[in-house]
Amino acid sequence: MSRYDLTDFEWRTIEPLLPNKTRGVPRVDDRRVLNGIFWVLRSGAPWRDLPERYGPRTTCYNRFVRWRKAGVWDRLMDAITAAHDGEIQIIDSTSVRAHQQAATAKKGGQITVLVDHAAGLPPRSTSSSMRRGSRSGSA
Repeated sequence: MSRYDLTDFEWRTIEPLLPNKTRGVPRVDDRRVLNGIFWVLRSGAPWRDLPERYGPRTTCYNRFVRWRKAGVWDRLMDAITAAHDGEIQIIDSTSVRAHQQAATAKKGGQITVLVDHAAGLPPRSTSSSMRRGSRSGSA
C-alpha cells in the first residue's frame, strides 16, 4: 500500500457510488485507477510521472476527466464527508491566503515599493570623501 492509496474503509465507502457501466469492454480495476488519480492529485506530479503500478496514465487521466464532467467526484466527496461524520477538513488554495510576495506580478501591473523612512535623513557618519586626509591633521 502506497502513501496515497485508499484505505479499506474509504474504498468500502465509495465503491458503491462509482459508475457501474455493464456494456462494452470491462473497466480495469477501479481502486487501482483511483489510487493513481489520488497519487497525482496529492503529490502534485504531472500525469506523465504516474508510477506504473497504477496502470496507464491515459486511463487514469481520461477517467478523472470523464468523472469530473459527470459529477462523480462531487458524489464521492459528499459520501466521504458523511462517512466521517463531518469531522473531515479539506483545505485548498481558495481558503489559504499566501504572503504577498508568494505571487508574481501581473504584466502591466504596478509594483509598490516600500520606502525607507530614514532615507531622507542626513547621514549619521562621515562620508567617504572626508576620510581622505591623514589622521595627524597634516595634509
